[in-house]
Amino acid sequence: CYFAKTKNKKKYSKTYLLMNEKIIDLENIDLVVLFGSNNRKLYKIREFFPKLKLVARGNKLKVIGNEDNILFFEKKFQSFMDHINQYNRLTLSQIERLVMEDETKVLETKNDLILHGTEGKLIKARTVNQRKMVADISENDMMFAIGPAGTGKTYTAVALAVKSLKSKHVKRIILTRPAVESGENLGFLPGDLKEKLDPYMQPLYDALMDMLPSEKLKDYLENGTIQIAPLAFMRGRTLDKAFVILDEAQNATESQMKMFLTRMGMSSKFMITGDETQIDLPKKQKSGLVQAKKKLEKIEGISFVFLDEKDVIRHKLVKKIIKSYK
Repeated sequence: CYFAKTKNKKKYSKTYLLMNEKIIDLENIDLVVLFGSNNRKLYKIREFFPKLKLVARGNKLKVIGNEDNILFFEKKFQSFMDHINQYNRLTLSQIERLVMEDETKVLETKNDLILHGTEGKLIKARTVNQRKMVADISENDMMFAIGPAGTGKTYTAVALAVKSLKSKHVKRIILTRPAVESGENLGFLPGDLKEKLDPYMQPLYDALMDMLPSEKLKDYLENGTIQIAPLAFMRGRTLDKAFVILDEAQNATESQMKMFLTRMGMSSKFMITGDETQIDLPKKQKSGLVQAKKKLEKIEGISFVFLDEKDVIRHKLVKKIIKSYK
C-alpha cells in the first residue's frame, strides 16, 4: 500500500493507492524471442504500459500496479505468448499491433501459411492485416487491400491466387495494372508493347517466381493459365472461374475501375490492391480506388482490409519513412 501527501488550503490528507503485484512464470519461454536482445522488446512493452512497473528477474516477470491495469496487461501478455507459440517470433511491430488491437480471433484461425513456394519456401501471411486478407477472401468474392508500400498487398494477393489455382478453385489467374506512367514515359522504352510493359509488370513476375517453378510458370504464361496485361486489355471481357488481381488500383480512373469491377464472372475472385498516397493520375482526374472505397464499402460480399506502417515487412527504415510522409 503506497500513499502520497497532497496539500490543500494548508491541510494535509493521505491518498492511498492500492497496488497489486502479479508474478508471471516465464519458464519454457525463449526470453530472447520475448524480450529481445538487451531487453529491447521489454523496453517497448514498458512504453505501452506506463502505469505499471515491470521487473524481469530470471524466469519471472513481476507486474506491479492497480488491478484493472494488471488484468489488461495479462490479457495482452497472453497474446504475446500465443503469437510466439504459433509463429516462433515476436517483432516490435507485432507487439504494437497486439497491444493496440484485438488479434485473438486472428490468432485462433492459424491460417498464416498460404502455400509452399519454390525450393520449399513457405509463403506466409506475416502480419495481422495480411492474415485478415487470407481470412476475408475465403468468405468474400471481392476484396480491396489498401495500404502503403511494403505492406505485402501484392505479394499476399498473388500468393492467394496461386493457392486457388493449385487447389483448382479457379482455372486461371489474371494479373493487371493500369498503365499509368509514374514519372517515366513508357513510350520511349525500346521494344514492342510486351517488352515495354514487362518491366512495369516485374513485381508481379517476381512474386510468381517465388511461388512457381520457372518451367511451370513459363508454361502457364504461354498457355494463358496465367495472364499479365494492362488494365485496358480487360475491356469487353467476362472473367469466369478466375482469380483476378488489379494491382496499383489507385491509378485506375473512375471509369476504368467501374469497367474492371463489372468484368466479374461466375466462380471468380477479384482482389484490388492499391495505395491512396501514390496516385500518379493527372491532377484533374480522380482515382477510381478512392471512389470505389466510398461507394462499395457497405456492400455485402465485398471486403476492405486497410494496411498501415505496422504491416511493413521491408527494411525497418521503410516504416519510419511512411510515418514521416503521413
